[in-house]
Amino acid sequence: MGQPCSIWRRLVGMETMDGAGVKLRRFIGTRELLQQDPFLLLDAFYSDDPESYIAGFPDHPHRGFETVTYLIAGKMAHRDSYGNHGLLLPGGAQFMRAGRGIIHSEMPQQEQGLLWGYQLWVNLPAREKMSQPRYQDIQAEEIPLVEHDGARIKVISGVFNGVQGPAQGFYPLDYWDIEVPASAKTTIPVADDKTVLVVVVTGEGKLGGENIAYPEVLLLTPGDLVALESRNNLRVLLMAARPIGEPIARYGPFVMNTHSEILQALEDLEKGVLGRRG
Repeated sequence: MGQPCSIWRRLVGMETMDGAGVKLRRFIGTRELLQQDPFLLLDAFYSDDPESYIAGFPDHPHRGFETVTYLIAGKMAHRDSYGNHGLLLPGGAQFMRAGRGIIHSEMPQQEQGLLWGYQLWVNLPAREKMSQPRYQDIQAEEIPLVEHDGARIKVISGVFNGVQGPAQGFYPLDYWDIEVPASAKTTIPVADDKTVLVVVVTGEGKLGGENIAYPEVLLLTPGDLVALESRNNLRVLLMAARPIGEPIARYGPFVMNTHSEILQALEDLEKGVLGRRG
């Protein structure tokens, strides 16, 4: 029997707007919790009111980290300054390394209906902050499904029971979509040296014997297993990655190690060289 994780902190999050007026709830990247190494930001967006999302996220810059977007419902188009473009569909994921700098847009491709998804920002170690930007679209049919101990697990990134997720070439991240049927229990193995974050997507149940329910976000204590029990078709996202342990300098869309690197990013943006190929 391993060491079970327990709930260390329940994140309430805060209602805010980003992009050109998209309403969302921010769980990491707030006064409540600025960051939890290596996680820099976690946003949840959920609305069937087009007025709250239709303006999307027009062109904006990033440097020094990666974004991971997972879409439950709706359609979102990506386009960036390196010529990448793609359409994210329900059940799909988008991984983007900003690295040394990228300018991109994320625009809803619908005028009605539900838009529901999550965006996670993952820090990069100093040696990779100025690396080549890259992008990967992963559609739902590319994500392997694993049956494990009464649960169904979609392996988006990382390895689960020997099954490798399709995300390749990004900071090592376990990103698993876990469904536990009503009245079922399951035990999910995790590495005890990783920061573990659990997002309740739907339903209610227990984690480590404590009640959990949508739309909670939970930070867990170190351990090597997560015990889940479903009362009502529990679905969670589990995200886990090793802390980097380096200084963080942060200003809006830039996350570096020093203040001078932030100033350089701002200067590069003003000169028009940030996000330029070559």
